[in-house]
Amino acid sequence: MRPQALPGLGRGLPLRLPLLPLLPLLPLLLLSLAPGTAPRAPRFDPTWESLDARPLPVWFDRAKFGIFIHWGVFSVPSFGSEWFWWYWQEKKIPMYVEFMKNNYPPNFKYEDFGPLFTAKFFNASHWADIFQASGAKYIVLTSKHHEGFTLWGSQYSWNWNAVDEGPKRDLVKELEVAIRKRTDLRFGLYYSLFEWFHPLFLKDESRSFQQQQFPVSKTLPELYELVNKYQPEILWSDGDGDAPDHYWNSTGFLAWLYNRSPVRDTVVTNDRWGYGTICKHGGYYTCSDRYNPGHLLPHKWENCMTIDKFSWGYRRDAGINDYLTIKELVKELVETVSCGGNLLMNIGPTHDGTISVIFEERLRQMGTWLKVNGEAIYETHPWRSQSDDVTPNVWYTSKRKQKLVYAIFLEWPTSRHLFLSQPIATLGVTKIKLLGHGQPLNWTSLKPDGLLVELPHLTLHQMPCKWGWALALTNVI
Repeated sequence: MRPQALPGLGRGLPLRLPLLPLLPLLPLLLLSLAPGTAPRAPRFDPTWESLDARPLPVWFDRAKFGIFIHWGVFSVPSFGSEWFWWYWQEKKIPMYVEFMKNNYPPNFKYEDFGPLFTAKFFNASHWADIFQASGAKYIVLTSKHHEGFTLWGSQYSWNWNAVDEGPKRDLVKELEVAIRKRTDLRFGLYYSLFEWFHPLFLKDESRSFQQQQFPVSKTLPELYELVNKYQPEILWSDGDGDAPDHYWNSTGFLAWLYNRSPVRDTVVTNDRWGYGTICKHGGYYTCSDRYNPGHLLPHKWENCMTIDKFSWGYRRDAGINDYLTIKELVKELVETVSCGGNLLMNIGPTHDGTISVIFEERLRQMGTWLKVNGEAIYETHPWRSQSDDVTPNVWYTSKRKQKLVYAIFLEWPTSRHLFLSQPIATLGVTKIKLLGHGQPLNWTSLKPDGLLVELPHLTLHQMPCKWGWALALTNVI
């Protein structure tokens, strides 16, 4: 969600971004027949009732963990927030105004950051290798944020895109190719429906969204272009600009996406398709940024959150305590998966295309942890209890077919005895092992419920991992 925009036309708009020709409103049928798509009998109607009934492709729930990447012109000032432009020119927040006054010449405009977004050291293969090492199963790249700058050469964003300006490269294509050639990750794209200062959006807004010049001439053509050109398997919509879903023709676009697009069978979508749709409509729910309910939800959901506690984009003013530790990130992952969600963990690359050392370290640490404990995360299901009622910082997942329950505990007990109040074990049938250790562990059944597990005596160097451990319990109820 964004702060309420003030009506006005063109305030702060990059001079290189021309006014697009005003296209007539297209009928729903025409919008649903985008170019480059295969004919197929429609299965889903352009209504929320029909679209919400589409089964979520199974790969998404199995994946559990993805990487969010916020990258754009906002990475150049890299100060305060990826909402830099809005806070500086619209809200005129003093710290942003002072930052510009102290670091840039008078009359410097946001458009002048465009050529400085160089991506000079961007190496898509290197990025792909880091993401593979993280243990993530999908990525989501910001193809366009609220500033309107597209990371591909969009013909609908003339001279305000990464091919015409700055890098002079198709950054979306480079990363897509690297991800698909070098990793087993699914490739996804974030796309902001609205743009802060685009004159057509502001004009539509000033008329209470009773006309649709901006979505018809900008948003919808770009969405079709993205899907047909890059075939993302996640389409992460955001930024409704307080406009309802019918203004964006969201149901018409999603009907095409699910029925006729090249990714119709595998694509996954979120819930941000217009004012009021969040946590209500769409493929899976995000509900809010950094959403972690701590309990099981009836609908598939995702916790999109940031390693930097305060920003989605890179901040050169961030201090070491502004970043979550790996222990905190593991806890976030475990809690999220136990409650049926996926974790989408965000990093912000620099303007020249590098992933800072602290982000790379966190990603590789997560990968190290998942190499040991991934069995308790990937392809699991929520168990009847999400967390232990007695012992704190113990979370459960399960694999029903294998009759497995996993108890993930985030603190190693000094007594080496872990009490689990939820599982009911059976002598001679139940077996327990520590992932990364492998040897069967001794345990004692307690009445009326629960069991006491004797953990192995291990030195620090013998520990299978450092930031949380998982027990595999076979044949418990």
